[in-house]
Amino acid sequence: MKAVVQDRYGSPDVLEFRDVEPPAASGNEMLVRVHAASVNAYDWHVMRGDPYLARLTGLGVTVPRRKIRGRDFAGRVEAVGRDVRRFRPGDEVFGDLGAADGAFAEYVCVSEDFVEAKPANLTFEQAAAVPLAGHTALKGLRDIGKLQPGQHVLVNGASGGVGTFAVQIAKSMGATVTGVCRTRNVELVASLGADHVIDYTKDDFTKNGTRYDLVFDLVGNHSLTGLRRALTPGGTIVLSGGGVFTGGSLVGPMWLMIRAKLLAPFVRDRLLVLTTTLDREILAALRRLAESGGFTPVIDRAYSLDEVSEAVRYIETEHARAKVVITVC
Repeated sequence: MKAVVQDRYGSPDVLEFRDVEPPAASGNEMLVRVHAASVNAYDWHVMRGDPYLARLTGLGVTVPRRKIRGRDFAGRVEAVGRDVRRFRPGDEVFGDLGAADGAFAEYVCVSEDFVEAKPANLTFEQAAAVPLAGHTALKGLRDIGKLQPGQHVLVNGASGGVGTFAVQIAKSMGATVTGVCRTRNVELVASLGADHVIDYTKDDFTKNGTRYDLVFDLVGNHSLTGLRRALTPGGTIVLSGGGVFTGGSLVGPMWLMIRAKLLAPFVRDRLLVLTTTLDREILAALRRLAESGGFTPVIDRAYSLDEVSEAVRYIETEHARAKVVITVC
């Protein structure tokens, strides 16, 4: 099969489009023919082995242990292992491979526990855009932030991959939504249903006097003091552990999260750090939300499988809006 392979850490130039042996399904695994995948900032951080300490946690110290990048995918089931109960060949599915990676390929092998039926109203490209970003948005708002109808939520980074989902999901939950983005993305964020849009080049939400019940920070470009200043008394800040993969250095966002964890026991405000783990229930919830009109994935650009290096370069350097997808077949 064709795949995008990485034999060493480095720039997008290390990603090579070539032939590899296809995987085989066994046990509770399924072989899925990939129709589309999506690119996350996670992919380019892993590609570069950044931060370096992450290499000690399973990435591979000197070379990547897993050679094919890509987490999010959508496609059709080709074959199933003997223990698979929920799917059969021909079913349309979407999912997240997590740290196993491998979606930038014509086929993936994945446990049925990390897969859900594709939303019937979405294309393969749209469905592939959902798993990681949609998971981060839904978990951050619903499970960690405990967002309630009528509350006022601010999404910092509203035009990004996670942010475009967060704005729509928060609206579907009955919240008043303020989105923060740069000038060129104001109309986009407003079109997603945001009640208010702040252009961060003209206004600093941590200093304008407005208070929010929940601040969902996907960027890490403000101090913890500033974020708390934007809260109602006893309000909630959710710092996204997945959202820190937004470009540039990870040092600032990581220190912000560390400070939040240290301070949290001593203040009235709820200071929470979101990390994502593979969760089939959230995939199922995202499918239901998509099918009920709770959100529509926003796609910035689409690339072919042999253009993955260019797609990753775009994500890394050009401040992509919303999601970038790979059309495989």
